[in-house]
Amino acid sequence: MRKSKAVFSELTVIDDPTPRPGPLNMAIDEVLLSIARPATLRFYRWNTPSVSFGYFVRFAEACAIAGNRPIVRRWTGGGIVPHGQDLTYSIMIGSKDAAFALASKIIYQRVHLALGSALREIGIVSALVQTEATKISDACFVNPVVSDVIENGRKIAGAAQRKTRNGLLHQGSIQRGNLDERFRNAFARLLGQRIVEQGIGTDVLHAAEELAITKYATVDWLRRC
Repeated sequence: MRKSKAVFSELTVIDDPTPRPGPLNMAIDEVLLSIARPATLRFYRWNTPSVSFGYFVRFAEACAIAGNRPIVRRWTGGGIVPHGQDLTYSIMIGSKDAAFALASKIIYQRVHLALGSALREIGIVSALVQTEATKISDACFVNPVVSDVIENGRKIAGAAQRKTRNGLLHQGSIQRGNLDERFRNAFARLLGQRIVEQGIGTDVLHAAEELAITKYATVDWLRRC
């Protein structure tokens, strides 16, 4: 079988081992987007079972699904996503990266094709890419959209995006256990021709901590609609 072309010529990979609260996770993604040279893939964890919800989702709808779990509004779109047992990742593409010129839906498709291929590489042979979409509710993983990843009829991988003049942020969740370092390495390798491993620098972390306090953790941001 012919190997598909990687999405990025060079990809920085950050496998963040520290579980963090929702507002800080969102803030780190936004800060990394502002300095994404080259494109950056980040895997991250949550310090407690949480729920994130899309920029346009109503606060009351998110609360109804979240129950007692902490919630955070994403800068990206999409629906309501549970976190804690999933593998969460983000991809930050700066405007100078060649992939930024692609349509958002093409980036979404290529990322999920790589994700599905990585799942099959580690033995999850039933992972397929969705070709049709039907909305059922605002709970994101009830609604497979085109290019989401399906296993045995159930959506297990979806994402949301935000594109600005300065870059594109792709935030994804894989709702499946047993995704270890083998999967993360395979996913990164299928996305980037050249991989550069990196940690979160103190300057990025300090900027994100400030952004989490002033934006993502505020009542105004959570209740904006």
